[in-house]
Order: sequence, then structure tokens, then C-alpha cells
Amino acid sequence: MPTPPLDPKVVIDIDGYLRPNIPAIMQRYDAYKTWRDTFDKYEGGYDKFTQGYLKFGLNLGPKGEVIYREWAPNAQEAYLIGEFNEWNRTSHPMTRDDFGVWEITIQPLPSGQCGIPHDSKLKISMVLPSGERIERLPVWVKRVTQDLKVSPVYEARFWNPPKEEVYKFKNPRPPKPTNIRVYEAHVGISTAEGRVGTYKEFTRDILKRIKDLGYNVIQLMAVMEHAYYASFGYQVTSFFAASSRYGTPEDLKELVDTAHGMGLTVLLDIVHSHACKNVLDGLNEFDGTDHLYFHEGGKGRHDLWDSRLFNYGSHEVLRFLLSNLRFWVEEYGFDGFRFDGVTSMMYLHHGIGAGFSGGYHEYFGDAVDQEAVVYLMLANEILHSLFPHLITIAEDVSGMPLLCKPTGQGGVGFDYRLSMAVPDMWIKLLKHKGDDQWNMGDIVHTLTNRRHGEKSIAYAESHDQALVGDKTIAFWLMDKEMYTNMSDLTPMTDVIARGLSLHKLIRLLTNSLGGEGYLNFEGNEFGHPEWLDFPREGNGNSFHYARRQWNVVDDPLLRYRYLNNFDAAMNKLAGKYGWLDAPQVRISPLKTEDSSHSASTSSQAYVSLKHEGDKVIVFERAGLLFVFNFHPSASYTDYRVGVETPGEYVIALTSDDPAYGGFGNVDLKTRYWTRPEKWNERSNWLQVYVPSRTCLVLVKDK
Repeated sequence: MPTPPLDPKVVIDIDGYLRPNIPAIMQRYDAYKTWRDTFDKYEGGYDKFTQGYLKFGLNLGPKGEVIYREWAPNAQEAYLIGEFNEWNRTSHPMTRDDFGVWEITIQPLPSGQCGIPHDSKLKISMVLPSGERIERLPVWVKRVTQDLKVSPVYEARFWNPPKEEVYKFKNPRPPKPTNIRVYEAHVGISTAEGRVGTYKEFTRDILKRIKDLGYNVIQLMAVMEHAYYASFGYQVTSFFAASSRYGTPEDLKELVDTAHGMGLTVLLDIVHSHACKNVLDGLNEFDGTDHLYFHEGGKGRHDLWDSRLFNYGSHEVLRFLLSNLRFWVEEYGFDGFRFDGVTSMMYLHHGIGAGFSGGYHEYFGDAVDQEAVVYLMLANEILHSLFPHLITIAEDVSGMPLLCKPTGQGGVGFDYRLSMAVPDMWIKLLKHKGDDQWNMGDIVHTLTNRRHGEKSIAYAESHDQALVGDKTIAFWLMDKEMYTNMSDLTPMTDVIARGLSLHKLIRLLTNSLGGEGYLNFEGNEFGHPEWLDFPREGNGNSFHYARRQWNVVDDPLLRYRYLNNFDAAMNKLAGKYGWLDAPQVRISPLKTEDSSHSASTSSQAYVSLKHEGDKVIVFERAGLLFVFNFHPSASYTDYRVGVETPGEYVIALTSDDPAYGGFGNVDLKTRYWTRPEKWNERSNWLQVYVPSRTCLVLVKDK
């Protein structure tokens, strides 16, 4: 069935300001439609087209034979070599079809055993038109290993374990989550010891922590095999191989399946924005040319990342990338993807030196890489069509309109985009401004400045802010006193009191006001005492900072547990009342102590106060009333705040609770009654006691 055309009126109804850009939106949609129709005409539809991993690479046939196919059009000859044939370069020649695809079938041994032993090493050996012989790792290989004692270059292995050793999934996938609260994690750093952690340890030790903290989604980083540990997984060499640093493919399957059994959704941090430029164990120059999977010349190179860039306009590259997405869903059970580097993909300048002002010309002009945008449209549409439960998240700093609208509405099709301006705001405030200079209006604007009807995931800090060279929020707040005054046996200094208080306020405000989803990086929930730095030459290849110090949060005498407790309470409250799914916040005009204005109250979410002098922010969302006092010294008794729904309110959460490192100044049993008088454009008001650097969440008592 042909892909239906796009109705421009659908786009204009979403955003009338897009009218001048309708030609560009139609052009990219038509390119997307052409690819969809091409798949239907020549490939039997995108369902079949995206199962490339069942055709290419090493696969078992019905009689136990091994069938190996590889696309290498520049090769004149090709041979499969490995331990199975004692690396004989001529004994197993491959045959080529008209499209440059090489193929060979390895029959079972007379004993019936597979002709290539499980976990044995192999390569493809090719002769080029020049007569040069090159040897590469199979592109679609599912297992590669690295022995740094011998060489940093990976070795390909044929992964075909005996049936009794193949992991069998036991648990159904959880339903597609709402109110998503994402725990961004890296398996390798998930141990307190100075080494690389394993899939099995993560399954045993970390999944329960994530569940207990109230997160419902895990985002796993650095799973696709990458050449250099310190690249944080962003220099991918083998796109179908789960990193062997952490264990076997079966171990990863167990991790995902166990998470499903706990009701946790698992996303993969997918890197399709670029590839490692390694030749011997990557995609680069696979068949002797520089333009097989990538653009040739400068267009195919990312200077800042020192990596190669895919040719998204190539039929076979689309087969490779789209099949790669499907592989991780079907082989390992992942429930979706966070797409890395989407901004770099969508623009020819890759975001380098480009500041996005929000002008629509920036999103539809000559700087846009239409082929890359169309690839993302295809990826999202195919994933959501084949697997309706999947979630896709875009790492995009540009704010491209329609990024999170379905392709049928002219969009790119993502479910969420990351609100990357939010962590930048918090770090800049902590770095450059004293507490008394924090502007409440600016904070609220940054947290609510997102496109209506397109979902965002807010976060106070992710892995980017945890890396060496930067500081986590906890480190910006408390610095060296984290090493001397985080014990309950030591005095509560002004620095620690401020740090604990603002750490909680920043997180709750970001969570409750910043988006339709929330994200936290592993360990930051309890104010991890050190940054993240992987072993590298510059630090003596030390693992000291490439770990998570769970010991400090588990110690009943240390104050890290207070932050951890608050994070859990915040997430569970968000899950209970569903504020992340409440309609997007309607921003009222800037409210000051002496201004008055009329504003609609039809939205369920509404900011009623941003008081610069008092440093107070008040808003409602999902029937809850949130009050934040960021003032460094002033506490307010009988502080009047507006609320739309009348009734009797009680405290659902306060950062002042001693269980969260608070001072216990707020009586948790206090009841608050509304008065039927208009205040801050709300129909009622009530009065609260809100101490300095404290937040309150009130809920109507039923």
C-alpha cells in the first residue's frame, strides 16, 4: 500500500508559524515517502527490509549450516577465514552477486556439529582491485572481544552457544510506561570497586536500587561495542555486538529480562550519529573504500569527534541502521532507544559553532541534512509501527519543531526530546551567580520553555555534567566539604546545609515543572562525591573515578542517604499522582509583588507566582500545589499562595523532613484550609509556613 501524502493543513493546525516552511516539510516528507514506497516495491516492505541481520552476517540455516553474507562491492575476491580453517586464506572462497554481496555456506561436520565452533575467531579476507589483500571483522558480527594484553584491536567471534546455554526470556515486557522517570546507567561503572562491572553484577546489585528509587525506565549506556572504554561508548566499532567488557550476550539478555520482571522498561543508548574511524575492527574502509557506509571526503568526517559520518541516503546503509535498531529490540528485548547526537545528525554543521535562536529558518534552511532527518523519520515510523510499545528519545539541543510529532503529521516521530537547556541553566547559576541573584522568572521560563504538544524529558544533570572537567551539582554546592562534613557525627556546616537543601529543591523543581519525563544519571541522586573519569593515559589508567561509591549512600551515618531518600520519595510521588503526564504547564505572565493581570486558568498546570524579592515559586500540577522558597535566609510565616481547587490540604512531601536531611521546622501534620478569595489569578488561597531553602508539596485531603 503506497504511503499516504502529507496534508499541509495538518502541519499548519499544529503550528501556524510553520506555514512559510511548508515546502521544506513537504520535501522531506516526500523523500521519506519515496523510501517507504521503495521498500514496498523492492524489499517486500519495511518489515522484511529491517530484518537484514537475519540475512547478513553469520546466520544458521535450517540444517545447521552457517550462511555468511557481507556487502563489499569494491572487493575482487573474498574468503572466510578463521580458527575453523586454521586461517587458510584460500580454502573458503565466497561468491558475489550483482549488488556486491558476498556469500558462503559452511556445511555441518560429518558428526553433525556446526562447521564453525562456538566462540571461535574469524575474519573476512578480501583482495582489492589493486591486488592488495585486506582483512576485516564481519560488519554484522554479534560478538567481538578485546585482549588489551595483546592488542587493543578487537577480534570477531562466532557466537552460537549450545541450546542449553542460550538464555530464555521468562518475563513479558512491561506495558509502555507513562510518567517516565529514567535512570541513566553505565554497567561498567556500576561497582564501587576499581574495575569494570559486569552485566550479572548490575542485574544482581543495581536493578533493585533503581526499582526502590521509584524509577520506571532504565537507559543503558555504552552497550554497543566500542573501541575505547574512555569514549563512554560513543566510538562504536561493532554495531550488532554487545560490549564484551561486561560479559556475554546471554548475560545482557538476563539483565533486560530481569528488569522486565521488576516492571522496568529498558532503553538502549543508540549511536547512529557517527562511527569509530578504526579500520581493522570498525566499519571504516571496510572494502578498501572510504565511502561504503559513510560519505566520502570531508562530508564523511566529524572533525570534533574524530569519527566517520554515515551516508543516510544509501539503500544499504539504511538497511544496516534500521536492521540494527530492530536487532536490539528482538534479540535483547530492549524497549526503545535514546538516539545520541540527533542535533549533529540533523544539521550539516553538526551543531558546531551554531547557536539556535529559535528562528524557524534555522530548522528548515540549507543547513539541514535532509537525508539524516528522513532517516530519523523512517526509524521512528518503522519502530512505532512494528513495536507500538517502544519509546524513542532524541538528544537534540536545537529545538527543531515537529521533532516529537508523528511522521504522518509532518514530524520526525520521536516520543520525547531531552531538555538540554535545563542542566546548562543550573550549572551556570551555581557557577556564576550568588543565591540572591537567582532570577525566579528566568528559572521558570527555562523549565517551561518547550514546544506545546511535544514531550520533553527534563533533567538537572546527566552523564555530561558528571564527567571530569565539569562538576556535578552536589560538587558545585559542597565541594571539598563533601569529604569532611557529610557524616552525622560532624557539624552541619552552612555549606552542607545549603548543599543538601538546594540539591533537593533543584531536583524536585526540575522533575515537577520541567517536562513530561524526568532523567537522572546513576549516583547523582545521592550526590555522588566525585566526578566520572574513565581509565586513560592522562590519569595513569586509573579506575578510581570510573565507579559508583554505593558504600557512601549505604552508610547509615552519612548524609548522602538523605538525598537518596528524597529522590525516592519524589519519584514515587510523581508516579502516584502522575504529574509528568499532566497537561503541559501554561506559563502565566511574570508575576511580581505589585503586578496584577488576567490569565486563563483552564489548564490543569499553572504557574501562579514567581516572586523575585521573596525568591518564591508557586504552581499547581496534577492537582498538587508546589511551593519553593529559594531565599538564602528568609523564612515566611502565613505566606499566602493561590490555588484553584478549594478544600483542605495536607503535606505530601517537604524537603524539610528530617528523613531527607531537613531541619524539621515544618510540622508534617499541619492541615491547610483554603479561603474562597481570588489570589494570583487563582480562585482560592491558603497560607503556608515555608522556611528558607525549602519546598512543600500539598495535596487535597480526600
